[in-house]
Amino acid sequence: MSARAIFGLQVLLSLVGYTLIARWYVAPRLAALPLPAALTPLLLLHVFRHLGMVFLVPTVVGPALSPAFAVPAAYGDLLAALLALLAIAALRREWGPAIALVWIFNVVGLVDLINAFYQGLTHNVQLGPAYYIPTYAVPALVVTHVMIFAMLVRRAR
Repeated sequence: MSARAIFGLQVLLSLVGYTLIARWYVAPRLAALPLPAALTPLLLLHVFRHLGMVFLVPTVVGPALSPAFAVPAAYGDLLAALLALLAIAALRREWGPAIALVWIFNVVGLVDLINAFYQGLTHNVQLGPAYYIPTYAVPALVVTHVMIFAMLVRRAR
C-alpha cells in the first residue's frame, strides 16, 4: 500500500471514529443545553489549534517542508485558535455578536483546514513526526466544525 493510500485510510478511519463519538456520545448531551453552552466545548477543542504552529519548526517537520505550505497552515491554525477563544469569551459573557463570532470562526477554521489538506495533497507535503496532525487531530476538528454548523443552522430556525 502506498504512503498516500495509508494517509487517506488513516484520515478516513479517524473521521469515522470521531463521527461515531460525536453522534453517539457528544451530540445527545449537547442537544439538551442552551446554544452558547453547547457550542463552548466544541470551540474549546479548537483553542488547541496553536499546535499547527509546529509547521514552522524545522526540527519537527524537517527542513524540506515548503514555506508555501507551512506559513499559511501555521498562521491559519493560530488565527482559528484565537477566533475560537474570542468566540468562547463572547458566548460566556453573553455578548450580542457572540453567535456571529462563532460563524466567523467556523467558516475561517474550516476553510483553513480544507486549504491545508488541498495544499498538502497538491504539493505532496511530507510532515515528518507532525504526520499525526492531519491523520488524527484534523478529523476531530472537521467533525466539530460540522457539529457547530449543524447547531447554528438547526437552532437558528
